[in-house]
Amino acid sequence: MKAARLYGPGDLRVEDIATPGAPDAGWVKLRVDAAGICGSDLHNYRTGQWISRSPSTAGHELTGTVVAIGESVDTVAVGDRVIADSRFWCGECPQCLAGRRHLCGSLGFVGEICDGGFAEQALLPARLLHLVDATLDERVAAMAEPLAVALHAVRRLPKTTGSVLVVGCGTIGGLAALLLCRTFAGTVLVADRNQGRCARVARVTGARIVDLNRDAIAAATANAPLLTAVEATGSIAALGQLLGVLDPGGTVAMVGIFHGRLDIDPNLLVEREIALLGCHAFADELPDAVRMLGELSEPLLALIDREIGLDDVPAAYDRLLAGQSDGLKTIIRMRQTVGHA
Repeated sequence: MKAARLYGPGDLRVEDIATPGAPDAGWVKLRVDAAGICGSDLHNYRTGQWISRSPSTAGHELTGTVVAIGESVDTVAVGDRVIADSRFWCGECPQCLAGRRHLCGSLGFVGEICDGGFAEQALLPARLLHLVDATLDERVAAMAEPLAVALHAVRRLPKTTGSVLVVGCGTIGGLAALLLCRTFAGTVLVADRNQGRCARVARVTGARIVDLNRDAIAAATANAPLLTAVEATGSIAALGQLLGVLDPGGTVAMVGIFHGRLDIDPNLLVEREIALLGCHAFADELPDAVRMLGELSEPLLALIDREIGLDDVPAAYDRLLAGQSDGLKTIIRMRQTVGHA
């Protein structure tokens, strides 16, 4: 079968490999239907930070159809449509036992600990699979995992009124804006240096575009305090700008994957009582995200950047790293004619 495999930083190859055999006890074999390219996939390709074995089949945002089950599997059956939890937790450490699997002491991810979804078939533990409606568009199903990440970040924010700012209109930022526009009582603001992508997010979600400076924020909020924000760029410079426009007592949910280290005067946080909240993957939000897919299908489809085949994955990595996209998600479809969304 065909698969996109990561050998090392900057070394991603599409090649023919052996089709997986029968699944072991507790595992399931999937025919992969669609998968999404994630910002963390790009980060790993660029830096090699999370390469724990080489080669490995990348891809942790995937949906597929069950084609075989191992012994002791009774949660799914052959023919079921499923999406995968991206987190590969131990189940035995104090964090796992307390229900905080996203903070597992030995946490890894699909596409790293085990082969992922950038392939025609995949083997995954049954414990990671969630059923989805058989009629759900596979492109929408493939966005369940990043939707859960965005939902986790949004839920980490304190309940406030007035306005909330999302910095970065990539996948997680754009999905956070979509969720906030449906749940937040005030004004949802978005900022991104990629004007085309920001415009698409604003058009689909109803958010308001602003520049990341105090005058623009004040004009958009009628001088009301800005007390909550989502940082989804992973840019040190953008975070610095965000801290400059956030009002005292404000909170930032940090969900971007950063390159570099933060140089900040901690007195800025102390004197203005600014809270920085780390948001790692998701906690128990994935089932809720799955339930939302049907009602969010139309905007999710409208936010897709491109649909590609497996052969196009390396070129897509290079294009996305160069910032050449005006949508949120590039979707790999395994068995259909592909093209622009």
